[in-house]
Amino acid sequence: MDYSSILSCCLAFILYSNTFEAGFVYDDRRAIITNPDLQPSTPWLDIFLNDFWGTPMSDSGSHGSYRPLAVITFRLNYLLHGYEPFGYHLVNVILHVIATGLFVKITKKILPKSIADTSATISGLLFAAHPIHTEAVSAIVGRADLLSAIAFMLSFLTYVSHVKYRNIYYFTPEYSAPQYDLRFLKKWQKDILKTASIKIVKKSAEININTQRRKTTYVYVKVWSHFVASIVLAVVGMLCKETGICVLGVSFIYDLIITSYAKQKQHRSLLLLSLCTLATLSARFYGGITPDFARADNPTAKEDCLLTRTFTFLYLPVFNFLLLVYPHPLSFDWSMEAVPRVTGVLDPRNSVSLIFYGTILTTLYVCYSRMIPQKGKHCMKHKMVTIKTNQRNKKETSTQCAFCHETFTNLHSSTCRFANNNNNNNNTWSACDCMAVTSPRKNLTFEGTIIFSLTLLVIPFLPATNMFFYVGFVVAERLLYLPSAGFCLLFGLFAASCWKRYANSRKHFSVVFFVVLLALSAKTVWRNFDWYDEEALFRAAVPVNPPKALGNLGSVLNTAGRLREAETAYREALAYKPNMADVHYNLGILLQSEKRLDEAILSFQRAIHFRSTLALAYINLASVLVEAKRSEEAVNILNQVAMLDGTGLKDRRQHDSAKVSALIQLGDLYTEQGRLHRALEIYTEAATSIPDHYPRQKVFNVLGRTLYLLNRHEEAERWYRAAMRAGPDNVASYIGYGKLIARNVSRSSEAERWFRKAQKIAPNDPAVYHNYGEFLVYRHQFSEAADMYEKAAELAPDDYQLSVAAAIAMRQASRPLEAEKWYRRAVALKPTDAQNLSNLGAILHLNGKYKEAAKNYEASLQLEPNDSITLTNLNRLHSLMT
Repeated sequence: MDYSSILSCCLAFILYSNTFEAGFVYDDRRAIITNPDLQPSTPWLDIFLNDFWGTPMSDSGSHGSYRPLAVITFRLNYLLHGYEPFGYHLVNVILHVIATGLFVKITKKILPKSIADTSATISGLLFAAHPIHTEAVSAIVGRADLLSAIAFMLSFLTYVSHVKYRNIYYFTPEYSAPQYDLRFLKKWQKDILKTASIKIVKKSAEININTQRRKTTYVYVKVWSHFVASIVLAVVGMLCKETGICVLGVSFIYDLIITSYAKQKQHRSLLLLSLCTLATLSARFYGGITPDFARADNPTAKEDCLLTRTFTFLYLPVFNFLLLVYPHPLSFDWSMEAVPRVTGVLDPRNSVSLIFYGTILTTLYVCYSRMIPQKGKHCMKHKMVTIKTNQRNKKETSTQCAFCHETFTNLHSSTCRFANNNNNNNNTWSACDCMAVTSPRKNLTFEGTIIFSLTLLVIPFLPATNMFFYVGFVVAERLLYLPSAGFCLLFGLFAASCWKRYANSRKHFSVVFFVVLLALSAKTVWRNFDWYDEEALFRAAVPVNPPKALGNLGSVLNTAGRLREAETAYREALAYKPNMADVHYNLGILLQSEKRLDEAILSFQRAIHFRSTLALAYINLASVLVEAKRSEEAVNILNQVAMLDGTGLKDRRQHDSAKVSALIQLGDLYTEQGRLHRALEIYTEAATSIPDHYPRQKVFNVLGRTLYLLNRHEEAERWYRAAMRAGPDNVASYIGYGKLIARNVSRSSEAERWFRKAQKIAPNDPAVYHNYGEFLVYRHQFSEAADMYEKAAELAPDDYQLSVAAAIAMRQASRPLEAEKWYRRAVALKPTDAQNLSNLGAILHLNGKYKEAAKNYEASLQLEPNDSITLTNLNRLHSLMT
């Protein structure tokens, strides 16, 4: 039983079990909740045409992250349990457990036998508990890294098996001898007389060859089937995340180490591996669009000074390595100035970089030097010389390598030994082409393991180094999931060596390792709580990246209704970095909700100034301008949205949707101004530019409404029907269509059916009952209408207009006591409205509550002293009271 794997996997599961109750945080929302590729309406094939976030790969705004297999797992999660986070987190934890088990298996496969078990246990526990993995496991979007790592490890293990069977095929005499025996026999037939004894030998050899050939074919198939499987798994890993392809480079280095003395045929694998790597990379990047990231994502990439770029990019891998050594602090985001750039030669971080790279190069040189073979230890297809001994003295015949003179009698096949036996022939010469070679090691040496560990640490990280292309981040913790395997392997190797060498200090060593493991485990569990919700995540990142963390924290607090805290967070973020358009935009929304219109206008204008393509800022600015009675300015702002270019934007879908929304808002503004024909032109323009992901029924519905107002009823009916087809659950379309056909008395019953259908679809929508009530009033069914109005007001108790409508309906239905109830509600909602007070006084007057009615009349007159209706009603009341 593999106790190392069981122990490591159990630890991995236990440490991350506290993520099961976590929600969707940060990038999870964009990758899952707003990703159209998860919706059943999206064809499965589209997943292979879009990037990780659901944007077409051909779009200029695509992130370029092609991970269709990871998206497919998200979609399967969605089909099973929708947007319930538990299932998504459970899958991530299981994947981490699987990756941990595979890592332990790799460790045992390659480490020297003498320390394999100890090193595998230490490395596996460290890999299971390392806090650097929390982002990959706790954040659902980290699944791409987990899947890629699993495919990476499976591909490598399969390649290890390929090397094993290849070495059996080429280095084991039982499999390699037959091909040489045939050649030997042909040469023998030419040079030696054909005698009866020779025929017997030939027949025996042919039987042996046929048996060996079958065995050889079986091994040969295993050699190349494992090779092909390794390549396929590498491609699978790349389709989970781009770094999966790096396994081919790791396998290449492993092969060089394990068969560094093999003859040239063994390098066929390396040649094919190189060709497969090039072909896969070409297929991945052919025709692809290199995304253009914002300056804040990777400031160094936009730096003009070459020295600053060079020194900083050389230091960032060192910084990542230090996070592996000491994983504190950790942050969801390391963009902007979270890691200050190295701007000069005298920066002390350059010394750290020099020591880091010098240490790696020195280690590689020393290890490679110690691996250089010594003469006579590895012989490869040298000419074999048979040494003839005196037949009379019955001495053995031995065979030597012509190069190093080592004796290899035991490596000959039975046929070959028989053919070289001097008792069968007194010939003084024979040639043997059997492989006199020591079989390659099945496990790496200590030095080879160090080289391999550094390979596993470095190669998967190469795509993130900005060496080949600029990336959209400074540091990304989840990208260290695979490189951390090399770090853990290296740690386990040295720890196991110390365990073996210093046997008397094992007790102390165990205590130290237990303390380290306990500290790492505690850090992992604690960090998982940071990923529990967005507020905890962003607060934890404030010391590392204040502007980004505070800006996001403000959005979370704003959504939670904690407006004062949210405003403080927004303003602190802007104090660190004043040019963050998103933060200005979010602050503007907060100020708009508090009716601080002038401040909101200023915030939206700043957002547009710092990012002129932020379409949502234009729309909200126009809304605020309308509220501020500056409609002409709002019209100008909305007209600008139509001219915005969305090329290269990260979220192209949002931008295109905002442009259509701006047209609808502009049309609504013209409708309010009574410019219906102009509004119709704008709505028609919106209908011709609807993106696939936008709800088409919304545009069709406003077209139907406008045509209805223009008395073009037939056209309006066509658009309303189109809206109902586009969105069968769109309540506004049913209500609008019902109001349209209700004008025709002969279709009154049909209209009522549409109102009832809307009521069935949205039983808790106040607008449904309000419009149904209007329809019933039109039919003079006042009592039923009053019930509908009352239901609408109950569903929206804070809606002033609905309360007034309910009161009026009760009065029309001759239910004055219930009308009094709703007039009181209206006064409570707007106590300083003179009309409200006057209406309440009138219903109290009607209900015989004269004193209270007089008080409300008088309060109304204090607000509007010259209101003739209130004065008349008050005089009548005084007449009754006297």
